[in-house]
Amino acid sequence: MLQRLVSRALAHNLGCLVVPGPEIALAHGLDVTAAGMRTSNTPRDASVLLIVGELSEKMSDAVAVLYAQMPRPRAILMVGGQAPSTLPGADISVGLSQEKLTEAVGKLQRALADGAFTDSPEDFDADVLHAKIEYVCPMHPEVVKDEPGSCPKCGMDLVAREAGESTPDHDHEHHHDEHQHHGPEHEHDYHDHGDGNEHDHSQENTGTEYTCPMHPEIVRYEPGSCPKCGMDLVVREDAEDEGDSDESAAHDHEGYDHGGHDHGASGFMSMIEVTKDLPRSADGLQMDWLEVPFGPVFPGLPGGLKLTLTLDGDGVTEGLATSLVGITTEGEEGEGSQESEEMNADTFIEHLSSAVPLAPVSYRLLACLAIEKATGLSDDQALTQARNSALERERIGSHLGWLAQSGRQLGFAWLTQQASTLQLQVREADRDRLVALEPSLRALGARLERTPLLKSRLKGIGVLPADSYDLRGPVSRTAEEGGDAWARLWQRLAEVTASLDLIKASGEPELPSLRDIGDVSGTGEATVDTPRGEARLSLKLEHGKVKSYKLDTACSHHIDLVPKLVEGQELGDALLAAGSLDLSPWEVIS
Repeated sequence: MLQRLVSRALAHNLGCLVVPGPEIALAHGLDVTAAGMRTSNTPRDASVLLIVGELSEKMSDAVAVLYAQMPRPRAILMVGGQAPSTLPGADISVGLSQEKLTEAVGKLQRALADGAFTDSPEDFDADVLHAKIEYVCPMHPEVVKDEPGSCPKCGMDLVAREAGESTPDHDHEHHHDEHQHHGPEHEHDYHDHGDGNEHDHSQENTGTEYTCPMHPEIVRYEPGSCPKCGMDLVVREDAEDEGDSDESAAHDHEGYDHGGHDHGASGFMSMIEVTKDLPRSADGLQMDWLEVPFGPVFPGLPGGLKLTLTLDGDGVTEGLATSLVGITTEGEEGEGSQESEEMNADTFIEHLSSAVPLAPVSYRLLACLAIEKATGLSDDQALTQARNSALERERIGSHLGWLAQSGRQLGFAWLTQQASTLQLQVREADRDRLVALEPSLRALGARLERTPLLKSRLKGIGVLPADSYDLRGPVSRTAEEGGDAWARLWQRLAEVTASLDLIKASGEPELPSLRDIGDVSGTGEATVDTPRGEARLSLKLEHGKVKSYKLDTACSHHIDLVPKLVEGQELGDALLAAGSLDLSPWEVIS
């Protein structure tokens, strides 16, 4: 009885985790809410793993980890692709359409309501879940053990981590005056090994030490003058106390063991001692640095993008963005590359447009133009206007998709809901329908303008560095207007209005399709201003087949901005800065 009640409640509140991300579902015209599910931000809150389209091999392991974190009962729903090899077979697999998705969700709801899940399900297993665990000291990352225990340096309990996780590069530079370690060859400033003298530390530690009254880091075992200020060295009064005790072991220079600093007989270790070997933050504090991955499935960031941030508390010391779904360079002609397998021109167009789900019309148009250029076809004005209308329609939808994603990042549910709804309406709208949507689009912009604290949240975030180059699209167009997240927001809203005006002037949108090119050969180049900036394509055509090609995209350049935008920022601001670039991992050349 209890199971039946729980099953019915679960069936009417299906939470789904969308992979690679909700923006991909929207780009394909899928409305998850209308299909009967709510979008979950974490696997812990999801009972359905909704996978949209084909996943790259690089995403497979991440998806397996997400699935393992989902509570039971759980289901896999594939839409327009096949389940990765790291997952069990899909419970339901359907084609890529809203109608198919709605039918599939209905089946799942009925199955769950009927309690169609086993009481003793088999454990899910995958190679990626068998990562070796090692134990590391939170304060001394160089202390790594195979078993739980305590740190031999500070006594803290070791914490588990996955073996192979990189430890932030602290340069192992100890920011205290007395020691500066650079690998096995240590420089001891106050022993001044650089003067060529070789000291017998075991003997010297038992003798009188002399130090400079102005520079206490200068220590000698015989009278003399300070190499820094020339003052006469004086007897170091506290040296005898140190020398009388066994604490000299704490400075066992013979073994270069500086990890064994004296903690006192009580075993107590002060925070100064605990943190002295850690890297120094921008605010002067010394804290442990943690390398934390965000993505490739993370709310507010595009699916397929892995953002690795090194955190110093809540501050970001460095960052790196990589794409796990980038378009391959296969087919690029040039030094170090291989020629692609010959593809029929129409097949090549489908290949390129399907590889970029966030801007398929743009890349379809790009391929058509380059191929037609190779054949020497002249421009057709009516066709050009219809294609441009389709391009501008995609630009409106793409910017709305970015707004929906920004709403997830900012916590503005109303923005995500309104922008998503408009994006779905714009996606295949004809000219009249687009004109009818204009008041709603303007109303969205007006509400953003009235939204409290939005300006203060975005102003000054993600400011472009002065040495930025090869920027394109909205990112480039705001470079001279502050170049921050606030400017990029209003640039995209302005482009929505401009695109509507172009559509009004150009006519009915028409999906680009290749004109009759015949069995010809040649080379062609084309450039298209995609929603994220210019994309350039050059190709070689032989007897109607694409022999080789070279692609250059805006996102391949913009992704390199991420480390510069996040460094020195607080975590929340760093994520906003990365999100404001509107990176499409699918458009990054891998």
